[in-house]
Amino acid sequence: MSDDLRDLPLRERKKLRTHRALAETALLLFTEHGYDATTLDDLCDAVEVSKRTFFRNYRSKEDVALAADSDLWSAYLDYVATLKMDGPLLEALRLALGTTLTAMDPDWDRRFLATRELSETVPALQAHSLGYCQDTTRALVKTVNGSAGADTDEVRLPLTVEIFVAAWRTASLHWTAQGGRGGRDGLMKLVEETFAKIPAALTSSA
Repeated sequence: MSDDLRDLPLRERKKLRTHRALAETALLLFTEHGYDATTLDDLCDAVEVSKRTFFRNYRSKEDVALAADSDLWSAYLDYVATLKMDGPLLEALRLALGTTLTAMDPDWDRRFLATRELSETVPALQAHSLGYCQDTTRALVKTVNGSAGADTDEVRLPLTVEIFVAAWRTASLHWTAQGGRGGRDGLMKLVEETFAKIPAALTSSA
């Protein structure tokens, strides 16, 4: 039994297993049979759960397809909420991302890469991903705004968060284009390299 399940009550363990089984099976079915060709009935039958159970775990077919994204950002927001922001905010956000990536389950980077590749071929997932990114950005601004010691300037704070999100997106898209080269270590290295280039990018010539 994995460490993150061992200490949970039995009911919570079952819920988490179902949540993970839906995400893993959905990714497998969408990849093998096509996103549009796979119905929610197909997914629920494969996992042997009702649609009611599905909708207790995910809001939509798009949601379950992008579970690797939401797993990362849910964990990230929860972690940032525990921090007292000291020093440059952008660096604090980057360090928190590194910590969160390190703590993700061992199979997360494979699922994330498969999710990104699937999204590239499905317009509905591209649109949903952009909407989710906007929601997550707003949630991060709100979370940082509530952190003791954080800069709460109404322009500077959201601008810093937008730069953070853009840097992450640039790095993760580069990693995906490379076919996930280097695994999670490769992704984290690209994240560091991308953030290091922000100062030069802000002053680059047209």
